[in-house]
Amino acid sequence: MTSINQRHQILESLDYLDQGQTEKVLAYIQTLMHTHKDEISHQKLKREALREIRLALGQDRKLKPFF
Repeated sequence: MTSINQRHQILESLDYLDQGQTEKVLAYIQTLMHTHKDEISHQKLKREALREIRLALGQDRKLKPFF
């Protein structure tokens, strides 16, 4: 089954929902979208923090020998 057929079937099934069901589906889709954005920004923030830690440790080791 192609993605175009899948999309068409999804759209057809949405036609059979009443107003309350449609609102629930839309709310669910919105939470999926926001969750995905939150995960991406969290991963980006974590990656940046780890990069800064590596840089700081590397500079610290070069500038301040312990003996």
